[in-house]
Amino acid sequence: MSNIAIFASGSGTNAQRLIERFSPIIDTNISVLLTNKKNAGVIGRAKNLGVPVRIFDREELYHSENIVDFLQREGIDWVILAGFLWLIPENLLKIFPERIVNIHPSLLPKYGGRGMYGMNVHQAVIDAKEKESGITIHYVNGEYDRGSIIFQATCPVDEDDTPETLAAKIHELEYEHFPAVMENLILNKNV
Repeated sequence: MSNIAIFASGSGTNAQRLIERFSPIIDTNISVLLTNKKNAGVIGRAKNLGVPVRIFDREELYHSENIVDFLQREGIDWVILAGFLWLIPENLLKIFPERIVNIHPSLLPKYGGRGMYGMNVHQAVIDAKEKESGITIHYVNGEYDRGSIIFQATCPVDEDDTPETLAAKIHELEYEHFPAVMENLILNKNV
């Protein structure tokens, strides 16, 4: 059995799809959703799907062992970042080597790093007149968007795309691929 924690900060569409994907799988369990935002939409999604939620702040994540201790008490094997924007601290990376995975809304290594999230990424891709964009699922290390790439999928960037229309294309790729890639990774690399 693999116990999974999801870290998310936003509306939670990717988190919801992950929970729905893993709920019927006997060998996995989304044990908890952690968020750093008290009003994040993901909280309601998780609760509606029966997943406990833990809210934490910057102090708990970066200046204490509270989150590490909590995840260990919960028996967590994997951490999935689904719209979580803070850098993961070293104490978590040590406990979960190559078991923290993130999704990024561009084809890394392009358009990654601090400040490159959401519409910022899509605007940068359009401004650079890229012909394609996509998603990157990658392991998390001590730098933003620099971990080893697990999977990428692409979509065209059309001349008339706006950040909003490109975001819609990227969301479709996320919804299609993120749950399936994570299922395959976790079931085939069971710890």
